[in-house]
Amino acid sequence: MGIKIRKTFLLTSICVFFCFKLNAQDQQSLKTVLVQIEEQFAINFNYAEDAVKDIVITTPKQSQSLDTILQYLQNETGLVFIKMSENVVLIQVKNDLSLCGYLRDKDTNTPIPFATIKSLNISTITDDNGFFNITVANENNIIEIRHIGYKTMEQSLKDFKQTKCSDVFLQPDIEVLSEIVLSNYIVNGITKINDGSFKIDFKNFDILPGLIDTDVLQAVQAFPGIISSNETVSNINIRGGTNDQNLILWDGIKMYQSGHFFGLISMYNPQITERVYLKKNGTGSDYTDGVSGSILMETAEKVNTEFKGNIGVNLIDVNGFVDVALSSKSSIQVAARKSISDIVQTPLYKAYFDRISQDTELVSTTSIVNSDQEFNFYDTSLRWIYNISDKDELRVNFINVANQLKFNESALIDVQSTSKESSLSQNSIAAAIHYKRQWNTNFSSDIHVYETDYKLKSINVNILDSQRFLQENKISETSIKLNTNYAISEHLNLLNGYQFVETQITNLDDVDLPVFRILISEVVRTHGLYSEVNYKSPNKNTSLNGGLRYNYIGKLKKSILEPRLSFNQRLSDHFSLEVLAEFKHQNTSQIINFQNDFLGVEKRRWQLSNDIDIPILRSKQISTGLSFSKKGWLLSLDGYYKFIDGITSQSQGFQNQYQFIRANGSYDVKGLDMLLRKQFKTFNTWLSYAYMSNNYTFNSLESNPFPSNLDITHAIAFGAAYSKNQLKISSGLNWHSGNPTTRPVPNNDIINNAVNFGPTNTSSVRDYLRLDVSATYDFYLGQTTKANIGLSIWNLLDRENQINNFYRINNDVVNETIQRSLGITPNLSFRVYF
Repeated sequence: MGIKIRKTFLLTSICVFFCFKLNAQDQQSLKTVLVQIEEQFAINFNYAEDAVKDIVITTPKQSQSLDTILQYLQNETGLVFIKMSENVVLIQVKNDLSLCGYLRDKDTNTPIPFATIKSLNISTITDDNGFFNITVANENNIIEIRHIGYKTMEQSLKDFKQTKCSDVFLQPDIEVLSEIVLSNYIVNGITKINDGSFKIDFKNFDILPGLIDTDVLQAVQAFPGIISSNETVSNINIRGGTNDQNLILWDGIKMYQSGHFFGLISMYNPQITERVYLKKNGTGSDYTDGVSGSILMETAEKVNTEFKGNIGVNLIDVNGFVDVALSSKSSIQVAARKSISDIVQTPLYKAYFDRISQDTELVSTTSIVNSDQEFNFYDTSLRWIYNISDKDELRVNFINVANQLKFNESALIDVQSTSKESSLSQNSIAAAIHYKRQWNTNFSSDIHVYETDYKLKSINVNILDSQRFLQENKISETSIKLNTNYAISEHLNLLNGYQFVETQITNLDDVDLPVFRILISEVVRTHGLYSEVNYKSPNKNTSLNGGLRYNYIGKLKKSILEPRLSFNQRLSDHFSLEVLAEFKHQNTSQIINFQNDFLGVEKRRWQLSNDIDIPILRSKQISTGLSFSKKGWLLSLDGYYKFIDGITSQSQGFQNQYQFIRANGSYDVKGLDMLLRKQFKTFNTWLSYAYMSNNYTFNSLESNPFPSNLDITHAIAFGAAYSKNQLKISSGLNWHSGNPTTRPVPNNDIINNAVNFGPTNTSSVRDYLRLDVSATYDFYLGQTTKANIGLSIWNLLDRENQINNFYRINNDVVNETIQRSLGITPNLSFRVYF
């Protein structure tokens, strides 16, 4: 009996085991089943991984036809199986919108593999055949298609062809020679290009200490070797040069004004400015001016196909931006910004106003009371693009900027209270037309025409002397530029071009009592011919740009030849060597006649070179750099030498014994720029150091060279940034040697009723130290509206930094006046995107 029971149990167990085994073999993951069907019928399934994940089904019978099996799979899984061709089957989630297609090169019709296709939080890449399939929640959602070497495509789902999986074409990017040498140079969005320039892409930009808006001219100061000696964006010093020696272009238009609030914030609206290129040296031969450096700003270069916009407010202004699709071939961008000081005067406004009013006509004295100060600014920017055809593109730009300051001066005259208004205005207005033609895959041409006008005007009322002093500084410049690009081969490109520039500068000084009026208006016309060869080796390890520019200045009958060079050699996977060199000239410069010109707020006025008392600025630069990059580490070293000839003592801002002396001279700079950066997954930290020896040579002033007014020998910046999901936090410490100064001789500080100064610029004010922090957070208002809030604190430690000093005699005593930097300065912003 026992034996019989054991046999029965054994047979039952074996039967159950085999039944379970057979049933287990019958149940498989959908992905495994799909692989088996692909092998059986020699077909390919295209699907998103998330669509088939975690689905288990019973294996269909192999004896069935393909159509029967597909119908069975559709019934069992709830997915949709679509036969795109004899050997391709598309799998989609039911009721979801999707886009599939084959991505191809527009010129060669070849497939483009490994391209990124993205919509909201969903992305995929194309396979070896260029095929892709992506699920989209809404037909209005934007789909972005991106690949290196091609222009990025952005279209809504409804703008794509919906017939099966059609071909989608990407336009090759003509600027294929511009390649990244170092990515995330300081933070995400900053890269170094093989021509020696640095690119700041604000679309992918992280955050910098003390900044919550992407202030263009504040951002460039993050690079070693670039500093503002007085904390203003209107006085950016690139490797020891003065601000007027910088070439500033906005979409190819030369700008003669750079800041709002007379230099404390950039006048270029960050919502419309998408990219910035910084060139310290090695500028291409198609650029002129900017003997010290170049800052080139660009707006978006492609047509937008849907409405985009945002509106924001901070403690200094309210601003808005819209990007409107006029058609599938045309879109227009408009950005505007307006100060809010006429509505509310925030602590930030008051801090800025106190900063610019130091030692100016805005400060009340014992006999004059200034009141009712009003300051306003605004800017408006426009960019329109029209793709006339696949080969023709038209772009129009417009910018209008204004700063306006008013205040009342009051005094008691003959026991009567008298009050009159003084004012200061600063305006820039410019427009440009750019037309580009791609004749074939090897040859393209473009023509760029711009007109830029700048005006600085002040009315200074002297109540005590019943005098009105009117000053004006005006610039009107027109430029026509023609470029041709010819791709001799895949690795060799030839650029040729011509540029004509006409610059007119007018200066007016008008006094009503006693009557005095002087009006000087001058015009200079310059012709430039240039040619440049760009070479890139087949293995992409060598990049060489060599060019020559010929300039003819008609009024002065002077010819100037300017060679340009940029060379980059990748020595290994981690090391690269760079050599940059250039000769440049410049016909315009800023001078200071008197420190109280234009109310003492904006003292500098533009003047044209006449090759006599205001020479043509001429520069020679060379630099050599070595970079190492591996596993998130980056080390960059650049040594350089710069020589600038043709400067005037009036352009350097002397406030010592040379303040009223006119002299011509030069300066030379020897320096080293260093950057060390370590990047982690969500954390980034960097340390930069800049060494500089900057010396003047004014033979009519001193027999030997002496330190420049911008000889800031050492500068160190340490920063850290954290970014995860919607939160970004950054902090940074800035330190540099004190600005040079000339002190009176101790115990013998007055001779012949004048300050007896000691050796020029051998002393310095106290070292500069500033700690900044900033944070931004992105979130959604509802399901589709994105918002952003930001907080920044400039000079968190509230350190009283000295940025300038000078000495004057008062009652037979030498008094020192110290100009101080901003104290602790918080800012708060809120922005909504729609």
